[in-house]
Amino acid sequence: MTIRPTALAKSARGAVSYHAGRAAEISVTQDYLRRGFVLAHERWRGKAGEIDLIMRDDDGVVFVEVKKSNSFEQAARRLTHKQMRRICCSAEEFIGNEPRGSLTDMRFDVALVDHTGNVQILENAFGYD
Repeated sequence: MTIRPTALAKSARGAVSYHAGRAAEISVTQDYLRRGFVLAHERWRGKAGEIDLIMRDDDGVVFVEVKKSNSFEQAARRLTHKQMRRICCSAEEFIGNEPRGSLTDMRFDVALVDHTGNVQILENAFGYD
C-alpha cells in the first residue's frame, strides 16, 4: 500500500486541528470552572450532533460551542446557522432527560479562543434565555 504525500499532509493537519481544538476546549472548561460552573459533559453526542461542553451552575445548564481561530473575530465567523440549529436540537434532546425537562433554565454560549489561547465568552450568543 502506497500512501501519497498529500494524504500524509492531510492526516498531519487533521491531527494538529484535533489537538488545537481539544486544547481550546480545555482552556474554556477551566475558564468556566474558575467562575464556579461544574462540568457536566464534554463532547456530548445526541442524535442531531455534538455539543462541545455542557456546564452547570445554580441557574441551570449552559451549552457551550467552542470556536478557535487566529483571532476572536475569525473564530466568531466560523459559527454557522446550521451549527446553531444542530446544537439547539441536541440541547433539546439533552434537556429532555433533565428532571425539569423543558422547564430547565438554559442558555447557549459561544467560547472564542484566539491563536494565543486567550478566551472570550459570548453569553447567550444564540439569543435564547
